[in-house]
Amino acid sequence: MIVIGGGAIGAACAQALARAGRSVMVLDRGAAAAGAPGTPPAGDAWRASAGMLAPQIEVRHDEALFDLGLAGRELYAALAETLRESTGIDIGLWQEGIARVAVSEADAVEVRSAVAWQRQKGHIADWLDAGEVRARWPWLGPTCGALWAPRDGALQPTRLVEALLADAAAHGARVVQETVTALEHRGPRVTTVVGASGECYHAEQVVVAAGAWSGRLAGLPRPLSVEPVRGQIAAVPWPAAVPRAIIYHRGGYLLARGDEALVGSTMEYVGYDAEVTAEGIASLFNRVSALCPQLQRADVQHTWAGLRPLTPDGRPIIGRAPLSDNLWYATGHGRNGILFAAITGQLVAQLLAGETPEQDLAPMSPERFWRW
Repeated sequence: MIVIGGGAIGAACAQALARAGRSVMVLDRGAAAAGAPGTPPAGDAWRASAGMLAPQIEVRHDEALFDLGLAGRELYAALAETLRESTGIDIGLWQEGIARVAVSEADAVEVRSAVAWQRQKGHIADWLDAGEVRARWPWLGPTCGALWAPRDGALQPTRLVEALLADAAAHGARVVQETVTALEHRGPRVTTVVGASGECYHAEQVVVAAGAWSGRLAGLPRPLSVEPVRGQIAAVPWPAAVPRAIIYHRGGYLLARGDEALVGSTMEYVGYDAEVTAEGIASLFNRVSALCPQLQRADVQHTWAGLRPLTPDGRPIIGRAPLSDNLWYATGHGRNGILFAAITGQLVAQLLAGETPEQDLAPMSPERFWRW
């Protein structure tokens, strides 16, 4: 079978399918993790990701997405150990909690509501008042309290993708550097995957996991509702003598990775433009200045941007394409591709095996956009 895309989602699908005994070929436009020469193409969402595993922080007001995110987060402890044993790669899993702070009374009302909703559902979430926040993180600016999610965390996305593809290869998968341009059909079946090189590839099953580029494939049975959204991130030195932490506020975050502080991220509808802009980086620092005022004077070490694949309702597309016998979608994961990667790989493997997943996939079904 063919997996189109070798980013976090495609790599997770390939790894799960290869471990299930499938013969897998990954067609990846960059294939950097497989050792392809040259500079990787710009815009890959996973290369520009902070790698947060934050369903209790980022996923709101959508019960189906929230539950899927929790299931995805819980897979990573075992997966990290499996990948370390198989490949020797440490994916940098860190699950020591994330705080979502409120910097105004209006924020506090919303954050308290989120704590109450999660606790009513039996999840571990705490409300910290302003004094408790100040005691835990004295380097933060003034707050009105915070949601504390002790099981949320992060990992290193580049290591994750490298490890997933290496483990897939150890179980027989092949990674080929190829930009897929089109699908060819005979009746309800995909017969050929066409590459930009002119090469044609044949497989019994095809999984589209090409991120923001998924909808650009010619020959899709119906238009694929995935749009690129640019996210810009900056890295500055992590404040000296400050314990590592992840602090989140209204789409902006401050995340410790090694000796750096990652400051993110924007959500910009600019098509396939993956350029870093002065305006975008300035907006990041404006947003986090209330969190950590000392960062206003920090030297920016490097910046980057990625294109997240977003759907109209914010939910990923997971399942078989309408009117097709052998075309499957695993795309549209937005800014939570790392969180959803492992669970998506598992779900795709189960679907292709004819199994019924524990998770309710009706809210993620491709049919929700094509009821005509």
